[in-house]
Amino acid sequence: MREVLADVQRWRSEGRPVALATVVETWGSAPRAVGAKMALTPDGGISGSVSGGCVEGAVVEAGRQALATSRPRLLSFGVSDERAWEVGLACGGKIEVFVAPLDPAVFDAQSRALDAERLAVSATVVRGPEKLLGRTRLRVEGGAPTGTIDPALDAAADAAIAEARMRRVEAASQAGEACELFVEAIGPAPTLVVVGGVHIAVALTALAKTLGFRTVVVDPRTAFGSAERFPGADRLVTEWPAKALEDLGLNSSTAIAVLSHDPKLDDPALIAALPSSAFYVGALGSKRTHEKRRKRLLEAGITEEQLGRLRAPIGLPLGGRAPEEIALAILAEIVAAKNAAL
Repeated sequence: MREVLADVQRWRSEGRPVALATVVETWGSAPRAVGAKMALTPDGGISGSVSGGCVEGAVVEAGRQALATSRPRLLSFGVSDERAWEVGLACGGKIEVFVAPLDPAVFDAQSRALDAERLAVSATVVRGPEKLLGRTRLRVEGGAPTGTIDPALDAAADAAIAEARMRRVEAASQAGEACELFVEAIGPAPTLVVVGGVHIAVALTALAKTLGFRTVVVDPRTAFGSAERFPGADRLVTEWPAKALEDLGLNSSTAIAVLSHDPKLDDPALIAALPSSAFYVGALGSKRTHEKRRKRLLEAGITEEQLGRLRAPIGLPLGGRAPEEIALAILAEIVAAKNAAL
């Protein structure tokens, strides 16, 4: 959605009707991943892409028809091995694209969620009875479900949304007896909060930026959390961790790496982070250090269930000892957690 958001907002402000095309299924070497979007207007406006160019014309025409008839359509395309080279692929594949008039209520709710840095998960009927096609059930993090598909199907949609949130699935199709739902999570860019401006943190924030993370460094010691040490960080916070993490508003798109190796900084950070909805919380230190930390955190009121979320010692066991190698191990574990691979 991010790739077409600005154009769709502009077109709507101009009073232009908008259709939205979404890749909902792929097989083989598909040109774009599931969830890729293209928005279009009947007068020639196009934003985004659902393929490397080989099916765009057909999707645009289908979008115009959807706007003219107010009827969504599910399109299937095959990219042959011969044509695959034209769109930069080694071999062919197949894609399904769902095209429908833009649902203003759903789009506005998703836009508000992005502005508030909250996760929005939707379930849309892409295959089934014609009267249900395009109907969407939406849930924004912290709120109740909105919209209805059908009284008999809303419970199944809510379950699919809950599963996607739990597994951090970005986009997938789920087939049921009555219809097929396309479940999609749209949220803020992932944020990495690093507590402790140590040498490992310098390397970690630099690596995280290359993967699209928004990076925040928290350290009340200005010599450690300075702009000179972290020129690429999106934000430097010189508050103590308890207040800093409270002010940051941790959510399900947040990863937290606690690296100072000083209980005065680490413990308050973990006490704030572990009860939150952050998808990853890790702390630097040996197994022996962690056992002492566990005792302190339990005495501070952290539950065993909350402690079970803590990745410690932090990072995947890559065997590296240099700060850059440790940073790589930490980021690899964060990416695995983000993709629900751990």
